[in-house]
Amino acid sequence: MGEAILAGLLVLLTFAAERPSLRMSFDNASILALIGVGLVVVRRRFPVASVLGLSALMGLLPSTGLLTAVASHTATRLTKAPQRRAALLLAGVALPMLACFVSAPATGIGSRPYGLALGAVLAATTVLIPGLVGTAGGQQDRLLQALRERTAAAEEARRLSDSESRLHERSRIAAEMHDLVGHRLSLISLHVGGLEMALREESPELREEATLVRRATRDAMRELREVLGVLGPLGRDTGTDVLTDATGTRSDIEVLVEESRGGGISVEFSWEGDDLDTRPARVRRAVHRVVRESLTNVHRYAAGAHVTVTVTHTDGRVGIRVRNGVVPTAPATTGLGSGRGLIGLRERVALLGGTFEAGATPGGGFTVTAEIPADPGIGGGWTDAAPREAAAVGAAEPGRGLSRVELRLTGAVTGLLGLVGVGVMMLFGVVMVHKALPGPGYHPETPRVGMARQQVEGAVPPDDKVVRAAAFGREPERPESATDCLYPYVQSKPQGGRLDIVRYCFRSDTLITIDRFAVPMVTDGLHGGRTHG
Repeated sequence: MGEAILAGLLVLLTFAAERPSLRMSFDNASILALIGVGLVVVRRRFPVASVLGLSALMGLLPSTGLLTAVASHTATRLTKAPQRRAALLLAGVALPMLACFVSAPATGIGSRPYGLALGAVLAATTVLIPGLVGTAGGQQDRLLQALRERTAAAEEARRLSDSESRLHERSRIAAEMHDLVGHRLSLISLHVGGLEMALREESPELREEATLVRRATRDAMRELREVLGVLGPLGRDTGTDVLTDATGTRSDIEVLVEESRGGGISVEFSWEGDDLDTRPARVRRAVHRVVRESLTNVHRYAAGAHVTVTVTHTDGRVGIRVRNGVVPTAPATTGLGSGRGLIGLRERVALLGGTFEAGATPGGGFTVTAEIPADPGIGGGWTDAAPREAAAVGAAEPGRGLSRVELRLTGAVTGLLGLVGVGVMMLFGVVMVHKALPGPGYHPETPRVGMARQQVEGAVPPDDKVVRAAAFGREPERPESATDCLYPYVQSKPQGGRLDIVRYCFRSDTLITIDRFAVPMVTDGLHGGRTHG
């Protein structure tokens, strides 16, 4: 409803500016305007019919030019196929030219050549230019949509990669738990087996109890493997990655440093505080993993850089800091890569209730810092980052909504300015065409007997049906040899209730007579109203 009212106001304003140059009654113009309003309202559902209908209608009523511009912009913006869009623009340009060419004498625009010129101006300003703008806007919309989809797909891939890294790290922790707990259960089973052998002769009743304990230990080993096997493969590590009672202690970290030095990396190592041999195995294992993964990244991305490894052990915290400087022989590319190893470290530290940071340093290089509770307690800090990510997404919604409002407001202002520009160009073209019409004082060549029909038509206004009808039955008798007569449009107002008419009669396209006469007229609005002889 709002669009219909706005479209009607646009037509009224444009018609008020153009009416002095048109010979059309207000009633006829209102009917054509209502048709144009209906076509522009359905432009989104029937874009092709809307553009073609308004283009043809504009040839009869140029006041609908702004509606045609809106329909052309919308249709080309919604049309995806380039061939179909080009055909629509060509048809939209041709129809107003053809309609103006045919209807120019009846609407008072002038001769058919002038009508063709006006149609070309209207087609260029209200069909072609808005159509090209709509084409660019549609391509931009589709490009932005494709970029949003690609961004969403990349974000989803990153999220899945992070989730996979977390699951992989938890599977690794499960394998380490199997190694640690399985080792303890194996020792229990071994000691119970020895106790069972010792009690075979001395106390048969206690021997049965020892057998039950050994079987329970064996079942516990089997169930532990089955339960932890759900989280991933439980293959044992080898080399420096093997889980022992020395994992994560000072001697273990020194072994990692020596291995890096053997690989050509300059590593400076410092340990502050007591050793970690009395701390829980999961804490020692986390320290081992942070140092090992950090040194591995140095080997991959910053070979040749100087590295410092610092472990600080206080009563309540264990701090790890691994920093590498700028690569001396190549541009610094530290920290680049998939980042999945860092995600795993972040997950492991978070499970213990600690904090983890990794990033480039201002002067170049890369730093990995972790703070882990020395005694995290049962369960540690077993959390998941998904709720925090969801909360962050939800917190961003208001800003995104505000951005949409701003975009809509910007689009509305841009559309209004575009309509103003189209209206100015259209009115300027109509005025130029109208000013090019021959006025009362313009006589390029006075018609005379013997002139060719083409010369006469170029010197006088076009033939007018109203003038011809007014002369019917009241004109002088035509010459017998006349094959056709021309009744030019009368631009002057009737004087004393009589209309002065000039008739040009031709024989074989040659002017043979010029007759001037007057007929009585009763008019309710000359040149656009009801006229009675």
